[in-house]
Amino acid sequence: MAETTVAEVMAELAGLEDPKARAVNERHGDDHGVNLGRLRAVAKRLKTQQELAGRLWETGDTAARLLALLICRPKAFTRDDLDAMLREARTPKVHDWLVNYVVKKSPHAEELRLSWLADPDPVVASAGWALTTERVAKKPGGLDLPGLLDVIEAEMKDAPERLQWAMNHCLAQIGIDHPGHRARAIEIGERLEVLKDYPTPPNCTSPFAPTWINEMVRRQHAE
Repeated sequence: MAETTVAEVMAELAGLEDPKARAVNERHGDDHGVNLGRLRAVAKRLKTQQELAGRLWETGDTAARLLALLICRPKAFTRDDLDAMLREARTPKVHDWLVNYVVKKSPHAEELRLSWLADPDPVVASAGWALTTERVAKKPGGLDLPGLLDVIEAEMKDAPERLQWAMNHCLAQIGIDHPGHRARAIEIGERLEVLKDYPTPPNCTSPFAPTWINEMVRRQHAE
């Protein structure tokens, strides 16, 4: 197979640009207009290409970076690579995909979780909370759940939006997965009222932690 060049990929992404998709994405802070289903189809065709992924990332283009995250090899990045990439990932979708598709599969995930949690930049800290939520759900051994609840109780109400959202997800996950901490998680959520009035479409679960916790626990019991 002939090597795919960055120029070829960028031309293909430009051809997939959809003004309607861009308008929707920009409302969420994402500056690209490529339908994500089509982007995934391009990634599926390209398969894993770490070198190309690195060059696409370097363009700084949001659609190119999303594609890079789909075709990279997560374990090929050093801890410092991932830290630098997170600090450059300023659109929400690039940030989310980097954390979920790459960092979570990296051998450096736990080390980065701890350093990002303590970072003064709230967007970086939100990635630390996202990784913590993953551990709450999948590998809670060794986590100080009461300590996490203490931090959430003290800091979530006044946290910037991205960080607040990540802390709230962690709060809900603790309540959903850990019955011994459920009552306290619900009580914190009720008192802080974070995302209580968030507009939630029909058939979707509210991100308000007490509602979220109760709904997910109800579903677990219904199964």
